[in-house]
Amino acid sequence: MTPDQADDPPQDPPARPPVQPADGSLSSTPPEPASGGHRPRSARTGVTGLVVLAVLVVAAGLLWDVVAVRTGHQARRWRAEAAHQVAVRELSDTWVLVGAGAAVVVGAGLVWLAFAAGLRRWLPLGVGDGTAAVDRAGVAAVIRGRAHELPEVTAATVKVRQARTTVTIRGTADPAAVQRELREELAQVPLARPHRLDVRTHRADR
Repeated sequence: MTPDQADDPPQDPPARPPVQPADGSLSSTPPEPASGGHRPRSARTGVTGLVVLAVLVVAAGLLWDVVAVRTGHQARRWRAEAAHQVAVRELSDTWVLVGAGAAVVVGAGLVWLAFAAGLRRWLPLGVGDGTAAVDRAGVAAVIRGRAHELPEVTAATVKVRQARTTVTIRGTADPAAVQRELREELAQVPLARPHRLDVRTHRADR
């Protein structure tokens, strides 16, 4: 080691993307690797399960009654009464308006749940008790930064999904060499599940 090298200040390690512990707070400190981890579940998952269960119960009841009528049995009292009420009540009836309003409210709630932001942007980490997660945008920023550091890479586009990351580079760099470097960089993030990284070149550069 030369005197000049001894006087050089130590370089800081590259920053890692933030992780999300169970309490929802963010931390940029990389935890110790551990096994386990599962994809975070949004609160709307329970509501969706209840809606699906209710639809299945109602559909099964209707199907059972239709099959019973087709085989020569009498229709259930509740279905006969419902058909009678639908036939005799007018659109201006109070109960019809109340039912229509309730259906609109439930439908609007389901539409909101469908478009509300979920937790698919978080990738589970195999650290701690398995509840930590990392933002996909943070992983993409790390991969993109490493790609820009490589020689002969002029630009890079990174798309991070749940199980696969696709990197599109521009320049004269060897895609295989870039892929090896980026896979080593991705391996520094302790993801709980196997994650594939592929490197492609921009069509204009081929």
